[in-house]
Amino acid sequence: MLDCTPKEMKQRHGAVINPAKTCQPIGAMYAALGIHSCLPHSHGSQGCCSFHRMHLSRHFREPAMASTSSFTEGASVFGGGANLKTAIKNVFSIYNPAVMAIHTTCLTETIGDDIPSIIKSAEVPEGKLVIHANTPSYQGSHITGFSNMTKGMVAYIAETASPVKKEQANIIPGFVNPGDMREIKRIVKAMGIKFIMFPDTSGVMDAPMTGKFTMYPQGGATVAQIKDSGNSKITLALGRFASSDAADALTKKCQVPAAVLKTPIGIKATDALLLSLRRTFAQEVPAELEEERGQLVDIMTDTHFHFHGKTVAIFGDPDVVTGLTEFVLSLGMVPLHILTGTPGGAMGSAVGSFEDDINELLTQAGISANVKAGGDLFTLHQWIKNQPVDLIIGNTYGKYIARAEDIPLVRVGFPVLDRSVHSYLPVVGYRGAMRLIESISGALLERADRDAADEDFELVM
Repeated sequence: MLDCTPKEMKQRHGAVINPAKTCQPIGAMYAALGIHSCLPHSHGSQGCCSFHRMHLSRHFREPAMASTSSFTEGASVFGGGANLKTAIKNVFSIYNPAVMAIHTTCLTETIGDDIPSIIKSAEVPEGKLVIHANTPSYQGSHITGFSNMTKGMVAYIAETASPVKKEQANIIPGFVNPGDMREIKRIVKAMGIKFIMFPDTSGVMDAPMTGKFTMYPQGGATVAQIKDSGNSKITLALGRFASSDAADALTKKCQVPAAVLKTPIGIKATDALLLSLRRTFAQEVPAELEEERGQLVDIMTDTHFHFHGKTVAIFGDPDVVTGLTEFVLSLGMVPLHILTGTPGGAMGSAVGSFEDDINELLTQAGISANVKAGGDLFTLHQWIKNQPVDLIIGNTYGKYIARAEDIPLVRVGFPVLDRSVHSYLPVVGYRGAMRLIESISGALLERADRDAADEDFELVM
């Protein structure tokens, strides 16, 4: 890695070195797994599907079931229509899902397969459903793919039964772990509010070991629930980049008002979620959640000296990075380098909107920092070399920078490939904030203890 001053750093165009993202179909596949009895289908080559399944399985330590159109040279030249029609017939006859969720890959997007027309001319059994999302890997990121597939659920499934809305909320959780989805559901249940969460991978990508193989675990949002989402009083999109497009589509199709909130990481974002629910449904915040909040405030006060003035670099998915940035600022830390690999943000949003969100937080805190959307880990490493930090927060791929620069790394986000259990434990809500404080404090204090031991050793010598 070259050591260069900020003036010598040149803006790169058309080249990415160590991307801080992965491709759209992975996000689409993960979203589809959040529908009960759904089989994601990769319309492209078998190798693409294998990579996407492997990436999800390594992160969640759970099998990610999916099928593929298995393109060969002939399909690459003449189109994949015949492959997809055969796949639809075989999937329902062999695996019998309730829903088949098709997402595209680079190859079929380049060919230009007309997926809706192919679906209409295919043999779909009565009572079964086929949905799709266009997810070209050469645009956006896995967050874009998650957003597109969730929007596809609205387009194909959501309906309005009556102009009078039900006293229920739609929760679109964004690209978070099953443990986070469970925590969000626990919070909303504690408020005494009926809700529909979609997609919902809890009970799917964290299903228990029973000793018996189950093709479709008990978890996931049912087709009936997603259909009923058109009758809800409000949609809460948690994370603008992964969730707002589906919420907007639901507003246009079914006239369900939408509120776009941050992913509820940290005390402020969790407060915003509870206040939004309270205003909409006139429900009081229960004592158990007030107690959790009080415990979090107590912990933040007790450990403030661990964090005050400590510098940090944060990278990963835009919604998670925004939430983490707001949280570390509330701890008294100084985020110096903030980066996401997702370019711009949600489809249709203004380019640089992630940067606008982060800069607004930094301006309020009186902090100047490096901020970039559509960046890569080479850029992040350059920033850290020019301006070192006390801590890095991000996914597994940050370990190479952490190792090279001898900086502690707290693993948060997707993917985390070299640690276990993370997908079961939340980082959202008040409880998730407590867990983050423990992880960050532990990493900083471990580094301080090691430095102190090195000083003692030098004195003895």
